[in-house]
Amino acid sequence: MIPFKRVLLKLSGESLMGTKKAGIDENRLSEYAAQIKAAAALGVQMGIVIGGGNIFRGLSGASKGYDRVKGDQMGMLATCINGLALCSALQAEGVKARLLTAIRMEPIGEFFSKDKAIECMERGEVVILSGGTGSPYFTTDTGSSLRGIEIEADAMLKGTRVDGIYTADPEKDPTATKFDTITYDEIYTRGLKVMDLTATTMCKENNLPIVVFDMDTPGNLLKVLKGEKIGTYVHN
Repeated sequence: MIPFKRVLLKLSGESLMGTKKAGIDENRLSEYAAQIKAAAALGVQMGIVIGGGNIFRGLSGASKGYDRVKGDQMGMLATCINGLALCSALQAEGVKARLLTAIRMEPIGEFFSKDKAIECMERGEVVILSGGTGSPYFTTDTGSSLRGIEIEADAMLKGTRVDGIYTADPEKDPTATKFDTITYDEIYTRGLKVMDLTATTMCKENNLPIVVFDMDTPGNLLKVLKGEKIGTYVHN
């Protein structure tokens, strides 16, 4: 039994850099497309939100003198560039994929609506949801939470560079220990930076569980979808 009928997969824009310092690493993009193709073959309906930090991050831009609203809008456009790249890579793999955007920008992508997204997924298409929420001051984590709730996903799968949630940053603290499961309340009390507080609160209040796992290891997405115990499971 596959434990999920429909999921929201959140991918990091930074992870798309691969071995590069910025932009898109074609090898990493191909690896992601192959993993998503294998996942789609299971029959799991999938919506994907991808960040834009490999191209431009609005918050860091604001700290360098950009107007915050315009900086966030640049970040939204960066997610659309990544979305187009992923959509193209999936189609090259023979996967039916569609790009929906939070801001009208036909013919680059179709304008997002819940009904459109669900209709496409039920037809077997992988739906890439770009442009964040369409509004400034929200991260792509919050955009993922919002879209996951809207499309009635069974879970949000947060693909990162590390294999779960730790007591501290494992890349900086070698004594950090990993959680197999953790509640939203414990994330709050421990001050863990899994996602921003808005995104975390939305998932908690709408009972949307999260699985945080290492997406950069080929085959891990398939393992999560098959219910194997990897990563960290976040729940109420």
